[in-house]
Order: sequence, then structure tokens, then C-alpha cells
Amino acid sequence: MADATRREVLLGSAGLLLLAACGSTDSAGGASGGPLMISAIPDQDPEKLNRLYPALAARFAAATGHQVRYRPVTDYTAVVRAFEVGDIQLAWMGGLTGVQARTRVPGATAIAQRDIDRDFHSVFIATKASGLTPFTDAAGLRALAGHTFTFGSQTSTSGRLMPQYFMRQGGLDQAALTGQPGFSGSHDATIEAVAAGSFEAGVVNEQVWKAAKQAGKVDLSGVVELWRTPGYADYHWLARPDLDTTFGAGTTRAVTDLLLGLDPAKPEDATILDLFGAEEFVTTANANYDQIEAVAREQGLLT
Repeated sequence: MADATRREVLLGSAGLLLLAACGSTDSAGGASGGPLMISAIPDQDPEKLNRLYPALAARFAAATGHQVRYRPVTDYTAVVRAFEVGDIQLAWMGGLTGVQARTRVPGATAIAQRDIDRDFHSVFIATKASGLTPFTDAAGLRALAGHTFTFGSQTSTSGRLMPQYFMRQGGLDQAALTGQPGFSGSHDATIEAVAAGSFEAGVVNEQVWKAAKQAGKVDLSGVVELWRTPGYADYHWLARPDLDTTFGAGTTRAVTDLLLGLDPAKPEDATILDLFGAEEFVTTANANYDQIEAVAREQGLLT
């Protein structure tokens, strides 16, 4: 089925589900009397996020019998804070933001990740005008010395935390870069900044990089891919420990089963999976992010 047709099917069904959820009786609000709130780190184009998460909220509503609403945020830190104070109960987190949130909310649980998140990668890119050329291991990162460089968000796993880790592994002193590194705020913004020549080099998550090349919305003719990092665990859905207490026993299980049951052979499911850039969701556990936690502590990013 064509992407446009899939989107029409999904949006039509999502609208019906949202009407059903909002029109339900006492059980719709949960024991708290309010809706179940979800959010996500703003790692990509807001237009894409605003298509994906309201539609997924509708699917969560159908699975749980509660009102479910998506709360967009402006930066990564806002998601962690909202999760910490209980303004949201379910969040799509990166590896680092998930670890930060679990540190602040003991008992929070990583319940599902995409198939690609078990072995995720960052990609270093540069302008061709910089003279930088592809290399094969972390030691090649030393070539970035003397060049301007941008990360993504300051608390991005694939756009800052792990790239910085590999820079140290490769022997690149960040002070050797020209000027202070930038923080673009998102992977899309990093790609645009490098493509425009605002920075000579940058780093993005592999999924967004591949999508940008396929979409052709940004002229990448002057950009070269330098290096793909080794893999690490990254994005996941994180649930608060009081989710079942607040919204009824089985709520966490219902959401998890919905995610794990998304089937690419079904048009509605396929559209959601396509927007997530995945073939399926799989189970995960907090322990899968031990490496991320260790690197974050080393870099002073856990408070």
C-alpha cells in the first residue's frame, strides 16, 4: 500500500479512536480522573512528530480504555522533567534521557524498543569543502581537529553522548576543534547546518541520516559521510512505576502488548512503524542501558 494511502487509513482510524476515547465514561479518565499523558523527545521535524504521536495515542486509548493524550515539548530536558513530576506517564526516550528519568523516578521501567535500538549507531558527517574524508575507526576522529563541529541536543544519546564517548576513545581532544562545538537541538537541524556549511562537521543518528538521504528535502550533494560508530542501545518507551496504580492493573501490560503486536502487514500498524523507522517493537529491560548509564556518569550527565 502506498504511503499516502496508509496515512489516510491511519488518520481516519485515529480520529475515530480519539472520539471513542474522549467520549467514554468514568473508566476513560483512570483512577486519577485525568487522561493518561504520553510524550517524546523532540529529536526530529515537529511536523513528523505531530503526525506520529497523536495517532499512537489513539491506539493506546483503544488498548487501555482510557483517554490518552500526547504532550509535545520543546526540548529533551522538558520530557525528563515532565516524567519526573508525573505530568506524563509514558515517554519515548533516548538512551540517555531514559537513564536520567529512571535515576529521578526509581522503579520506572523500559518496556519496549524498536528492533533497530538494540544495535543503534551514530554517523559523523562533514562538508566536502572541509577536506575531511571517510575513515574506518574511532582514531580517524582526530582528523576533526581544526574544524568547526556541531552535536545535536545536549542530552541526545546518538547526537552527543555516544559520539563524545567515541571521540575520547579515538583520542580527539574536544579542545582541538575550532571554537566551541554547537548544539543544534535535533538531528534534522544538524544535517541542515552541515549541509548549509554553518559547521564543517557534525554527528547525527543513523536512522535520521538515512531518512534524510531518501527524502531528498535537503541538498546533501556537498556532504560526505565520514564514519559509522559501533552499536549501542538507544531509544525506548519508559513507563512510570505508578502507571497501573493510577490507571488500573494491566495498563502497562496493555500498552506493551500493543507495541509488541504492531504488525507491518496491517496498514494502520505499518504507518506507525514507518514513522518510527522500524520493522517491529521488541521487549527490552533497564539493564540494556547499563553502558549508557556508565558513559553518562563518566561525562557528568546524571544529576
